[in-house]
Amino acid sequence: MALRTRVKDVAIHFYEWILRRELSGTQVPKHVGVVLDGNRRWAREAGFTDVAHGHRAGARKILELLDWCGDAGVEVVTLWMLSTDNLNRPAEELAPLLDIIADITDELAEDGKPWRVRHVGAIDMLPEEHAERLTNAAARTKGRGGIQVNVAVAYGGRQEIADAVRKLLQAHAERGGTIEELAEVLDVDHIAEHLYTSGQPDPDLIIRTSGEQRLSGFMLWQSAHSEFWFCEAYWPGFRRTDFLRAMREYAKRHRRYGS
Repeated sequence: MALRTRVKDVAIHFYEWILRRELSGTQVPKHVGVVLDGNRRWAREAGFTDVAHGHRAGARKILELLDWCGDAGVEVVTLWMLSTDNLNRPAEELAPLLDIIADITDELAEDGKPWRVRHVGAIDMLPEEHAERLTNAAARTKGRGGIQVNVAVAYGGRQEIADAVRKLLQAHAERGGTIEELAEVLDVDHIAEHLYTSGQPDPDLIIRTSGEQRLSGFMLWQSAHSEFWFCEAYWPGFRRTDFLRAMREYAKRHRRYGS
């Protein structure tokens, strides 16, 4: 068994070497969005009765992913950790999940870590304790270099667009403008300026794990020209090999904006 494991490890390392060689000199996505799906199913198939084990394993995988993205030259990573729909889960399941999310966000924001944290989502929909922890984590990394890490918690694509329009209307009203005046000049850029990810490039590549081939509302506005890559592995089982394959697939595609 030990020999078989060593042979498998050697084969994986060799395959990764081939993938990295194929990627040398190719186009790298500036912004990668990831739907971290399959934590609960991973836990059940691994024999755990408490699905929180899957969420903890998934949280640890985030640290690996960010290292891979850093090595590849990715500048922005958006991690969808919790949707607005997930807030309707039973309290006994939601509470530990929120704790795990806050813990990993705190870890991302620790001194010496090469990442800037930004919360994207409806912060007012979260319990006060967790909202404060996410806000403080982002504040501690302000001005820090390295990858911009968007922590998408209490996030929904429709909610984001609704919030953006609401902020746009409020800002216009504060300047003393009327609805009629706004309607005459309103364009897509006005709305984009009020999205959670304002000031950032739209995602070039979106990865979803667990075999589901849908976005479920993830970055609805920003993904208009994104490339999608769907992976069968559950998020805790996502490997560097899977990441490199996603990068290779992205490099092969000829992006056609608007067609």
